[in-house]
Amino acid sequence: MSDQTMAAGFATAFLDYAVAEGAPRGSLLAASRLTDEDLADQDTRIAVASYQALIAAGVEATGDTSLLLRHVLETKLETMSIVGQIVHASTSFPHSLDQLNRYARLMADVPIPGGRDRFALERDGDAVWLVDHRPCDGSWMATEASFARFISEFRRSAPEFPFERALEVTYAPPPHANRYPEFFRVPVTFRAARNALRINPVWLDEAFDGGKDYVFGIFTRHADALLDDLATRDTVRSAVEARMLADLHEGTLSMDRIARDLGMSRQTLYRRMKDEGITFAQVHDDLRRRMAMDYLSARKVSVGETAYLLGFSEASAFVRAFRRWTGASPTAWLAQD
Repeated sequence: MSDQTMAAGFATAFLDYAVAEGAPRGSLLAASRLTDEDLADQDTRIAVASYQALIAAGVEATGDTSLLLRHVLETKLETMSIVGQIVHASTSFPHSLDQLNRYARLMADVPIPGGRDRFALERDGDAVWLVDHRPCDGSWMATEASFARFISEFRRSAPEFPFERALEVTYAPPPHANRYPEFFRVPVTFRAARNALRINPVWLDEAFDGGKDYVFGIFTRHADALLDDLATRDTVRSAVEARMLADLHEGTLSMDRIARDLGMSRQTLYRRMKDEGITFAQVHDDLRRRMAMDYLSARKVSVGETAYLLGFSEASAFVRAFRRWTGASPTAWLAQD
């Protein structure tokens, strides 16, 4: 199970929406293993896996695979996260995108390969594309929801200047693809080489009406404090992952050796990881999972080569682990892109 966390505000908003659509609240909470106390403060961190379980339970209860997408299109980001307040207090879209990348972790832990920003603007002739660098994991929900969030915020704030022009996604058509014209209102290309939204270039220069330095400063100070708190809590994990990366191909990693490399005893490392609610084995497994996604998404190495790079003694062991992580074999997972 992944140790990635996210802000509880998103789970609270989705829970309320799903219940309004007829899903039983108690069943959704039970499926996600969340409590009302967990969701009382939008800044509280919850497991990403719990949010994913909540969504799956909502979809099952309503029979609607587009439930998350509709929720995103019909709700406001500022009601779920301080990041939404910062975005709306920014001076322009490029400025708001900088803030979104800066504070993205306050919404959810999403590891981005190569240290790149989550979102980037790219020009292709006269076209301007908003590219999502989130690693492709074979899931359509997270990608469609991310772009829908941009679209919904602009539709609500400035309907006179449509934000979206076209959409490219790496996944195959989802079960509700027939409703994409209704939801996105632009041409959509499935099984594309990237996840990107072509946007109206007017938004590169148009000023936001809501840009206010004083309000922006209040929100960012609060967000910076939240980021500092997260950084304090994940320092040990980040350090351990950095050391693991160098020797990941070796397979079995020594906690004693990594503790020594980090200048502490094995007992100290164990205690500090326990304080963060993680174990050495969990960090190793999650790092392998994320690197597997990166290697396979790039399509530059084979399944067997990926198994070697991740330290599996044989490809069959890697395939079993990958199925545990994703519910599909590497070959089937790649075929979904």
